[in-house]
Amino acid sequence: MENFSLIWFVLFLPLAGSLFQALFGGLVCKIRPKDGKQIMGAIAVLSIAGAFAVGAYLTYQLVQLPAEQRTIQPQVLFDWIDLLGLKVPFEVLIDPLSMTMVLVITGIGALIHLYATGYMAEERDYTRFFTYLNLFISAMLILVLGNNLLLMFIGWEGVGLCSYLLIAFWYKDINNAKCGNKAFIVNRIGDWGLTLGIFLLACAMTGEFAHRGEGAASGRWLSYDVILSAGEQVLRNQPGLATTIALLLFVGACGKSAQFPLYFWLPDAMAGPTPVSALIHAATMVTAGVFLLNRMQFVFVMAPAAMGIVAVVGAFTALFAALIAFGQTDIKKVLAYSTVSQLGFMFVACGVGAFWAGMFHVITHAFFKALLFLGSGAVIAAMAHDQDMRHYGNLAKYIKITSFTMIVGWLAIAGVSIPGIFGLAGFYSKEAIIGSAIHHSEATFFGTPVAPYLGWVLLAVAGLTAAYMTRLIWLTFFSGEERWRQLAPAHGSHDLHTAHAAHASHSSDMSDLSDSSDKYHGNSHSHDDPHGFFYTDEEVAARELHEHHHALDAEHVPKEVYPSMWIPLVVLAILSVGGGYVLNPILEGWLYGGATGAEHEGFPSHMTLVLMSTVVALSGIVYGIFVYRKGLPKKEGDEKDWSRFRRSAGAQFGYDGLVMEAGIDGGGAIANWFWRFIDATVIDGFYNATGWLASQVGYTLRLIQTGAVRAYALLMLVGAVAILSSFWYALQQMGGPK
Repeated sequence: MENFSLIWFVLFLPLAGSLFQALFGGLVCKIRPKDGKQIMGAIAVLSIAGAFAVGAYLTYQLVQLPAEQRTIQPQVLFDWIDLLGLKVPFEVLIDPLSMTMVLVITGIGALIHLYATGYMAEERDYTRFFTYLNLFISAMLILVLGNNLLLMFIGWEGVGLCSYLLIAFWYKDINNAKCGNKAFIVNRIGDWGLTLGIFLLACAMTGEFAHRGEGAASGRWLSYDVILSAGEQVLRNQPGLATTIALLLFVGACGKSAQFPLYFWLPDAMAGPTPVSALIHAATMVTAGVFLLNRMQFVFVMAPAAMGIVAVVGAFTALFAALIAFGQTDIKKVLAYSTVSQLGFMFVACGVGAFWAGMFHVITHAFFKALLFLGSGAVIAAMAHDQDMRHYGNLAKYIKITSFTMIVGWLAIAGVSIPGIFGLAGFYSKEAIIGSAIHHSEATFFGTPVAPYLGWVLLAVAGLTAAYMTRLIWLTFFSGEERWRQLAPAHGSHDLHTAHAAHASHSSDMSDLSDSSDKYHGNSHSHDDPHGFFYTDEEVAARELHEHHHALDAEHVPKEVYPSMWIPLVVLAILSVGGGYVLNPILEGWLYGGATGAEHEGFPSHMTLVLMSTVVALSGIVYGIFVYRKGLPKKEGDEKDWSRFRRSAGAQFGYDGLVMEAGIDGGGAIANWFWRFIDATVIDGFYNATGWLASQVGYTLRLIQTGAVRAYALLMLVGAVAILSSFWYALQQMGGPK
């Protein structure tokens, strides 16, 4: 028998885990110095795994219901806001969309937590890390389960805060702090659009209910069950309003899900620990934008122009990020731009009306991207925390489990299949998006249907994806040479301090934080830090147990990671193999079982497109193997030999630098101008002039305050004569006595 009130355990188990870590983590680690971290790590994992277990049980109960009954009456915990007729309960919504996200967040999140217990084992701020990580999951669950726009916004801002805390986890390194700041500030730009969109939608709903005279009766204008039932009627005859709201919501989605022009925070999020990267990229933050578009799809469906913009921006982002990936040498950076590109696929799906296909790719992407990120963390750990692929090669010989599972993730994201028989996870969701785009025409751009063109663009991007991911896999695990054996002797003999600087130079492609001298984990600690808050280079090197167990040198022997780290890899590899195959026939009906809209017609199951897609994917793979089969090409080694394209791609075609210059230098110049002219000159000048005038008047009047009685009597006589003269003159004007 179903008991959907259990949903509160899903919401509060991660929150309770976070509070326990924050309040008692230090105490437990102090009392149990030998196994305190294991205890706290187990609690962190179990809190998320418990939420997954409850979520899976409720989902099973939901599946047993007829499709039209799978949206459960909102579960209300208490009345949060009740003010002047506006009621906002603390309520959650159980439906297929929210429960799908719950399973992704808690399922993938639990595996990432388990992995993190091994990856962060030597971290001195162990419990602080899991405090943030549990809180991140909790905030994301509020976002997807909340039944009104305000609760969604609380979760939306919560994941923003947690991402800031986790990206800048090693906060005393100024470069990590800058990356956290960058993510936080860019997301605030997107939140500006989301907030305005919510306000505008709330105003529209309020006006409608006030017109009906139903406002006082409900007051729950922000609740989904109210908005979704009445919103279509409100916006149907107001296309301009619908388009405006849709575009504002899309601005918010661009910020969270890293779409152009707000994508550039996501690659810098690599500054955080690798489990954080996996969580942000696979299961939490970046999926929020796609979820928002799915939840509010009734607005977008009534705004074809907005859908066209969503689809065009998504396709451009997918292509742009895929090209940038060719210029990266840091293994995590390649995956980061891959995430940006794959998110573009998801937005194209939503833009062309195939919202379910967007969610399908969210799920499959969570499988293989979590696998690839955690696998990259295992590679980095095996290679003395060197992240430069140019120093790898032939690692399949040493770390067999990691290499095998990452190969599975590579084939899944490339969309490899046996046409008509079987495909890996990425194949089905990617085919659903490309096929939906080619067959649909809901999205328009300046009156022209754009979806079919965007479908072909995505097909080309799929080929690029297969190519740059093959480059990553081949340079890491194959290519017939162990390139770290060729490192200069000085590299292996340096101490921790020089290792730190040297690793910064390895990661030259990480220099796009702000400028080329400000490397990721770079040697830039002689900065403007008058208060001495940030570590010096020496202090960072001494404390960086998380980054440097020892330096990578020619004698280094890579080793496989702990079972707590490779077990999640195996589970995710299994999901990456069979997840798409299992979900493909059921997901559309599960998510939107009651819908029979146009977006569900014409799913491209015909063999021609499948064959074309397979050929494109295999072409990208064959190209990558052909180029890198003998090792690292000379033109990709020393950056001085790079081609113009690769150099441009490595620098994001100048976009990040332009934005940083415009935002920091340009914005600073504009702010300075306002300060100097408007504030210091105009406003301060006005108040200073007013004060000066008052003081001058007072100074003048002071001259008549002599204290001499006869002088005052004289002034009174003059005043009396003046008043009488004025009175006499007035009488004359009125024809009085002559």
